[in-house]
Amino acid sequence: MFDVVILAVALSMDAFAVAIGLGAKHGQVAKQCRGAGAKPGQERSLASLAWMAALYFGVFQGLMPLIGYLGGQGVMGWVETYAHWIAFVLLLLIGGKMIYESLTEGIEEDISQITPRLMLILAIATSIDAMAAGFSLTLLAVNAWLSCLMIAVTTFLFSGVGVYIGRRFGTWLESKAELFGGVVLILIGIKMLLM
Repeated sequence: MFDVVILAVALSMDAFAVAIGLGAKHGQVAKQCRGAGAKPGQERSLASLAWMAALYFGVFQGLMPLIGYLGGQGVMGWVETYAHWIAFVLLLLIGGKMIYESLTEGIEEDISQITPRLMLILAIATSIDAMAAGFSLTLLAVNAWLSCLMIAVTTFLFSGVGVYIGRRFGTWLESKAELFGGVVLILIGIKMLLM
């Protein structure tokens, strides 16, 4: 179960990083609205944004690994001999992608307005990797449904808190979260290879 907790934290780092960026973006938009003479409350409240990020990211981050797990179960008979290698390669690619993204600018720079449609797109984009990581659940002796619920709850919490962190401190932690998540996923992949 410890492996699932570590996996949940690592997978939530992508959503956490985006949530930090959204919180920082919210701070910039709020300042612009005040500077332009907008009335208080015209921009989305910080609490509303935190709940929206937590719900969207939490649901999709929990759902996608379940899809990956169910897909992995379907093909396990064909790839059982190479399953550890497949899980290793998938986690290595996902971790490498997260590390690369930690070194580049976040997508939040291009966001002008935070809408439910945008949140849906971001939730899907940040959880696609989790679908591939869900395959690795087929190799762990864990309850996949409970594991996906843990991933969803962990992401929910990190995303909600990430918005507040981003609003308060800006984006300085954003890349560090993605870097941490990427390194942890690679380490989990290496551990699976050695099992």
